Formats: sequence, C-alpha cells, structure tokens
Amino acid sequence: MAQKTVLVTGGSGFLGSHLCDRFIAEGYKVIAMDNLITGNPDNIAHLMGNENFQFIKHDITEYIWVKGDIDYILHFASPASPIDYLKLPIQTLKVGALGTHNVLGLAKEKKARVLLASTSEVYGDPLIHPQKEDYWGNVNPIGFRGVYDEAKRFAEAITMAYQRYHGVETRIIRIFNTYGPRMRLNDGRVLPALVGQALRGEPMTVFGDGSQTRSFCYVSDLVEGIYRLLLSDITDPTNIGNPAEITILEFAKEVQGLIETKSDIIFEPLPQDDPKVRQPDITKAKALLGWEPKIDRHEGLKRTIEFFKTKV
Repeated sequence: MAQKTVLVTGGSGFLGSHLCDRFIAEGYKVIAMDNLITGNPDNIAHLMGNENFQFIKHDITEYIWVKGDIDYILHFASPASPIDYLKLPIQTLKVGALGTHNVLGLAKEKKARVLLASTSEVYGDPLIHPQKEDYWGNVNPIGFRGVYDEAKRFAEAITMAYQRYHGVETRIIRIFNTYGPRMRLNDGRVLPALVGQALRGEPMTVFGDGSQTRSFCYVSDLVEGIYRLLLSDITDPTNIGNPAEITILEFAKEVQGLIETKSDIIFEPLPQDDPKVRQPDITKAKALLGWEPKIDRHEGLKRTIEFFKTKV
C-alpha cells in the first residue's frame, strides 16, 4: 500500500508536534507547517533528518502551496492560550478565518481529508453542564477571549460549509484542557502557570475563589482520540477530553502536594468571561470511537512536572 502523507499545520506547537510523532510512528510521511509565532522548533528537532519528515516555515493566513499528494490535513495552527491570543488578537482571528479558508482550499485541491482542531471554548461560559456537542454555547463575541472563541466558531462554520457545498471530507474535534510535555511554562494556561510557580517557589496564583472547574486530559490520550476521529466516519463536531472534573483550588493543592513546594496559594480577581465550569460529555466518543482517556491526572501530572523541571 502506498505511503500516505499528512500535513500538520501548527506542527511545531505542543499538540502539533505530538501529532507529528504519532503519524511518523504509524508509517506516514509527515509535513509540519508553522510560522513559529507560538511554536517551538525544539519540539520537532528530533524529527529533523527523518526521511519521512519535512518542515515548512509558512504563515497559513497566506496562500498555501505544497508539492505532491496530501491525504490528510490536521489543522492545528493557532495561538491557543490566553496569554497568546490576548497578545495576538488579530493573528488569532486571521488564522481561524483566513488560515482555515486556505487549509480547506488546499484540501479541496488535493482531495484530502481535513481534521479541524476546535475547542471547548466554543461553549464559552456554559449554561449546560457537562457540555455536549449539541450545545450552542454562551460566548461573549466582543470580550477579550472572543477573538479565540469566535475564530474557532467561524472555523467550524466554514469547515461544515466546505463539507456540504464542496464535498470536502472534514472532521471536527472539540478539545478540552490538555496537558503534558512540550507545553510552554509561560503560556498562561492554569496548569503550566501553577506548576511553574510551585517549582520556582513563588506564590501560586488562583483566580477568583478557585471554585471554577476544569477537566484535564493527558496529551497521549488526546492524540489517540484525534487519530481515531480522523480515520472515522464522524463528520460533525466531537468532544475529546477527560471528564474528571476538579476545582482550580483543589488542583492547586494537588500540584502543591506533588511538588512538595513551600509556595503559598494567593488569590487574584477572576479574568473577564473566564468559564466557571468545564467538563466534556464524551458519550459520543466512547460509543462511536471506542475512545476514553487512560492516563489519570496523578500519573499525567507526575510526567508533566518531570518535563517542567528541565525548563525552570
């Protein structure tokens, strides 16, 4: 059987680089594309020189040209943490809109299947809990977080339009909080922020009273879900995440215990539109993909903390 080719946009980012590893391991030819505004070349350095791997530095908001056949496109290019999309609001909107348009145009030309990385942020600050795929969300379109939320909501809409009107094969994953090695310590997300503060012996910042919840999925579990979804027949959005919900205050205490830090927990005002709850309903992924997370938070945190110890 002929070797298949997969293009990963955002290929040097946290998730993108893990996807490159998975598809190389599965015997694919992998092309990683990234403009490196939030990606890190170190994440894919170990793949350089591999005959089945190619890196192209390119901003996908500009026209995309790739030589040869492409079978699958994993569209993971986007700033994806609050510190990034608050600093890069226009770029975040452009990659969600223009970038997704260009990716879908390339898929149409190459007759490739596209998997769009969407997000639990399309649900906004949800009024339904846990969040199911048929929930339309509660998003402030003009708030500071709106640049990311609405970019992803638009990306879903144009992806479905290309599927319906151009016959492009598409898949949409809604990703819930994911963590693991290759995250940036300074990316503003709650897990690296708390772990980094604890490792440095700094006060650990909890926003609000810490009663807001998150559900953390280890990266290898997410990658398995992405792989299964890409190769499935599911054409509408699918949640992939770990439903083990925890309050941020409980989580901070968990990190404290694992690191045995002397850091105290301090409280700061809750940012605008910060979701009060976040928990995926993964009934659909379980039933149709046979997928559910395998790595519990304690084990995943231990692995992630070991990685962060090399970065502090």
